[in-house]
Amino acid sequence: MNKTARFLSVAAVAAFAAFGAHADEADGSQFALKFDTNRTRAEVAAEAATVAQTRSIEPAGSRVVTYKSTADRAAVRAQAAEALCTGQIPSGEFSAM
Repeated sequence: MNKTARFLSVAAVAAFAAFGAHADEADGSQFALKFDTNRTRAEVAAEAATVAQTRSIEPAGSRVVTYKSTADRAAVRAQAAEALCTGQIPSGEFSAM
């Protein structure tokens, strides 16, 4: 039992030391991107201002298209009742099995 406990503790210390060997700087400087550009700050700001002016704040497809009907409500109900009577419109529950 004592031999097993000593072996496990040595293995735990070795594993902990192995994790420490992979450590790097906390700021992540190895991932920093370097850009070399010749545009001025004023050019970038002017471009950003024009993009903001031409962009819509409404999400695409959010506007509902309205439709103005010229049909009479009573006429539409009469047509629906006639279609139901003639079997053009199914009624009740439909079972596909």
